Amino acid sequence: MSTNAIGIETNQAKAVATGLNDLLANYQVFYMNTRGYHWNIRGKDFFELHVKFEELYVDLLTKIDEIAERILTLGEQPEHTYSAYLNGAAIPEQKHVSDGAEAVSQILEAFKTVIKKQREVMGTAGDAEDEGTSALMSDYIREQEKLVWMYSAYLNK
Repeated sequence: MSTNAIGIETNQAKAVATGLNDLLANYQVFYMNTRGYHWNIRGKDFFELHVKFEELYVDLLTKIDEIAERILTLGEQPEHTYSAYLNGAAIPEQKHVSDGAEAVSQILEAFKTVIKKQREVMGTAGDAEDEGTSALMSDYIREQEKLVWMYSAYLNK
C-alpha cells in the first residue's frame, strides 16, 4: 500500500480529491452566480443585499482557494477550466437575476447543494483518516448552516 506525502493511502487520497474537485466546480458556479447577484441586484433592498452578496462572494473565493490547495496537498490536481466546472456542477448557472428574493432563494439552493457535497467529502475523508479535509469540511458546514438560517430569515421562512 503506497501513501502520499502526508501519509494518506494514494487511492483514498484520490477519492477525497475527486470529491473535492466536484465541490470545487460547484463553488466556482456558486461564486459566479453570487457575483452576478451583487452586480445586478435592484430594488428597495439594494444597499443591504449588495453588501451581503459581496461578503458572500469574497468568502466563496477564499474557500475556492482552500479547496484547490487541499487537492494539491493530497497530491492531486484541481480542475481549473470553466468548461469542467459547468459540466460537473450540480448548481445551475444563473443569468440576469436582479430580484433580491429570487437571488436569496437561489443562494439557499446552492448552500443546500454544497453542504450535502461537503458532508459526502467529509465521509470519504473520514474513511481515509484525512483529518485535514474532514476539519475543513466541518468548519465550512458549521459556517454555512448559520448562513442558511440567516438567509432563510430574510425570506421569512
